[in-house]
Amino acid sequence: MPPRLFLPGPLRAGAIALPAAAARHVQVLRLRPGAELTLFDGSGGEWRARLLGAGQVELLDHATVERETAQRVTLALGMPANERMDWLVEKATELGVAAVQPLTTRRSVLRLSGERAARRVAHWQGIAVAACEQCGRNRVPEIAAVLDLATWLAQLGESTSGAAPQRRLLLSPGADAPAPPLARDESALVLSGPEGGLSDDEEALARAAGFVATTLGPRVLRADTAPLAALLRLTA
Repeated sequence: MPPRLFLPGPLRAGAIALPAAAARHVQVLRLRPGAELTLFDGSGGEWRARLLGAGQVELLDHATVERETAQRVTLALGMPANERMDWLVEKATELGVAAVQPLTTRRSVLRLSGERAARRVAHWQGIAVAACEQCGRNRVPEIAAVLDLATWLAQLGESTSGAAPQRRLLLSPGADAPAPPLARDESALVLSGPEGGLSDDEEALARAAGFVATTLGPRVLRADTAPLAALLRLTA
């Protein structure tokens, strides 16, 4: 299988210069002129391309192949600490997540704001791109700007007018029943807490915003495991 590279679009047939990061990737792979590549820009489909040398490629033809899940799931996450958020973004991308909303909550260990938050979001977006290159996805999930939970819930309420119906699910160990899988073309917004979970007040805020508590079973999963388990269950 030819190496896959993401390039900012829009891409069109013909010769183009590779961005610096992509050119370095080609060098690391030790590809020679004439080598075939697969390029995508995140808008859907992928391009068959040929390396010309000197940091240039020729885009030959476009294939409208899609490898997305039939359901659209957005994960809103109380960010786990250390490298666990990196791992979570990578694996959620591989499993087909549509978007990720990083959140700061009362019990969050990882707290980000300002320029530091922007750098981390850019870092996570890069992880999502690399995961798409590896797994074959042609649409890159968006990693949204970091928000605190209350602000995000308030904005969510303001943006629902005229929006398509969307299931809102709150992962809670105290819930009574699991959520059934989504139907084809159905969408869901899944809220999951950090280490230690959401506080009672935060869960109440989420319920007031239309979230329904759901369980993933009798075991308490880690903050970086529960969202992936929910994603798998909903898209089964």
